[in-house]
Amino acid sequence: MRRSLPHRFRLLLLSGVIAFALAVRIGFVHAESTPEFRLIVHPDNPNTSLSRDFVTDAFLKRTTRWGDGEAIHVVDQRADAPVRRAFSEHVLGRSVAAVKSYWQQRIFSGRDLPPPELESDDAVASYVSKHRGALGYVSGNFKLEHVKAATLP
Repeated sequence: MRRSLPHRFRLLLLSGVIAFALAVRIGFVHAESTPEFRLIVHPDNPNTSLSRDFVTDAFLKRTTRWGDGEAIHVVDQRADAPVRRAFSEHVLGRSVAAVKSYWQQRIFSGRDLPPPELESDDAVASYVSKHRGALGYVSGNFKLEHVKAATLP
């Protein structure tokens, strides 16, 4: 003979499962609504939608000019910054360590130097606001002032 769980216990268990599912869903919605990083450009830059390939080529210095001929001045965050990890993995498709290795090879062969590494979102935004051809990234919740957001389609 099979024993069934008491009705109250089954309702309590079902309520717990539903509450857990809602909490997980709310967490996913929040994570999707606040991106881990945002690309930023100088306010005079007409480019507001940038391809992933263009941004990758700019940060690896395979592309050095905007479409209007202006020099691109990319700027990175410090190597241990979570926003740097997110940007490197999502846009460059490489870990921060792999990007560092790329630059070590370029430096050793005398081909180029890596972008400057700044200490914070504030420092990156300040740099971008002062250089017309600048391209950088900041944390997703950073308040943009004196710079403009650019999107990846």
